[in-house]
Amino acid sequence: MSDDDGLSLALFSELLTADQLLRARIAKVLPDRMELSHFLVLNHLARGVEKTPVQLSRMFHVTRGAMTNTLGRLEAHGYVHIRPDWDDARRKLVSISPSGVAARDKALEAIMPLVGEIVGDMGSDRIRAALPVLRELRIRLET
Repeated sequence: MSDDDGLSLALFSELLTADQLLRARIAKVLPDRMELSHFLVLNHLARGVEKTPVQLSRMFHVTRGAMTNTLGRLEAHGYVHIRPDWDDARRKLVSISPSGVAARDKALEAIMPLVGEIVGDMGSDRIRAALPVLRELRIRLET
């Protein structure tokens, strides 16, 4: 194994392990049995732009079935509105409801102390320095 291979393996091992650990810690603090996938969709929809289920499934890199399941659960809780697309009856559009905004805000209140503690412990300068590398890595992985 070359030095570059070892570096590549170390990078992805650290990223995957950090992802697992962060997901587990966030899942423990989410309120009202909210799942991480629910929070992520609500957080995205909180920007105020309606999306189709297909757009959301592509954005979150999950199957259409998985997104349909997530949206069904969010709709059952009253967190999203799913309506027909008036321009194309074959499509649906998803938007966040007022109770969805409240649930997302409550989840953020639970998550931010955890994330804030990590950033505080590591130092904001180190986090700022790491963000461009992580962002570029995400962009390269998306394409």
